[in-house]
Amino acid sequence: MRSSHFCRFLALLWLVSLSLLPHLLLAAEYRPLPPAPRAGLTQDWLIHDEARNRLVLYLSDYHTPTHAYYQWLSIRPGKALPISFTAREKLSLFLDNRLVFTARAPATYTVDLAALLPAGSTAGPHLLCVWQPDALPDLASFANAVTVGPTPAGKAAPSVLAAQPRPRGHQGQNVFVGFLLLIGLCYGGLRATYQPGFTRIYQVEGLWGKASADQDFLVKPTLTWLNLVLVLLFALSFALLLVAIHTNIQSIVILRQLFDVAESAIVVRVLLYTLLVAGFVLGKYLFLELMGYIFDVTELVTIQYREFIRTILFMGLFLPIVMLLYLGLNQRLPETVLWISNGVVSLLLVGTVLRVARTLHHKTSLLNLHLFSYLCATEVIPLIILLKLIVFTY
Repeated sequence: MRSSHFCRFLALLWLVSLSLLPHLLLAAEYRPLPPAPRAGLTQDWLIHDEARNRLVLYLSDYHTPTHAYYQWLSIRPGKALPISFTAREKLSLFLDNRLVFTARAPATYTVDLAALLPAGSTAGPHLLCVWQPDALPDLASFANAVTVGPTPAGKAAPSVLAAQPRPRGHQGQNVFVGFLLLIGLCYGGLRATYQPGFTRIYQVEGLWGKASADQDFLVKPTLTWLNLVLVLLFALSFALLLVAIHTNIQSIVILRQLFDVAESAIVVRVLLYTLLVAGFVLGKYLFLELMGYIFDVTELVTIQYREFIRTILFMGLFLPIVMLLYLGLNQRLPETVLWISNGVVSLLLVGTVLRVARTLHHKTSLLNLHLFSYLCATEVIPLIILLKLIVFTY
């Protein structure tokens, strides 16, 4: 009798355990709490996960870049919360899914988020959304604006103006002028000191002359002290354009992961890009040696590299002229300066490939499919990549 009661008790206990099991599993499930809203911007952005219909933390080395990024902010109406950012045309800001700002031109803006809240908004968490329709927004440029110190007694506190564009020519203008003066002095000193070698590179007749006239340069050593200094000057000129005008390369994920340099550190960025450009120019010889060995055309590598060096050094003389136009006209005609810069950079890249192809064609016919494939692998494909990163992205 007692054994039958005990069996019934066990059966009842088993049924109760089965009924409580789903609740126990839900209680044990880990559910991360949503991030607490902060008073200011951080570099932790959220993206929309369509599959689960929620916002998740954006990891640049894990998630695919998107066009919309979110962040929860604690905003109090009447208390200024200024932020600054660099925007391309059509970049838009949303607060609680409400459009509050759209950039009409590429510039650096300062926006007071508290002033953009609609009338009657309450203090608390608000969702900020950064959206760029045709490109990736420059998230690294979003930062809390520097607030003004305490206002003296008896004077009204200055209000932060909404969507105030800061002229791009003001930031780092003295740095750019200083680097341009350094480039001009170096070119002048080299021309006075090494006049024969300087003239052999910087002459239009030698650049577009006949093959017999080119032979004198193509048999000279490539890595001379003069050429090395000229490559560094070319790299410095190119770096000035990248920092001043083509600032979009900072949004490249790989570059940002390897070299995380603040936007305000203009001198450091110029020197960093100078080293990158100089490393690309000098390292191309190793790339050509490898491809020449693969395609079994090692006899063309030296001539190709010498023509590449001579062409970029000659066309690099026009880069400081573009910087002068930037310093003089960027505040009034930013779009015109951008078009001129893109045109000069495109001419530099495309002209170099055409000149190298012409020189190789005089050495051996490129109508051969094997040699044409070699030219595409060493010149055309790198050209397309550089045009995409520097010209067509901005």
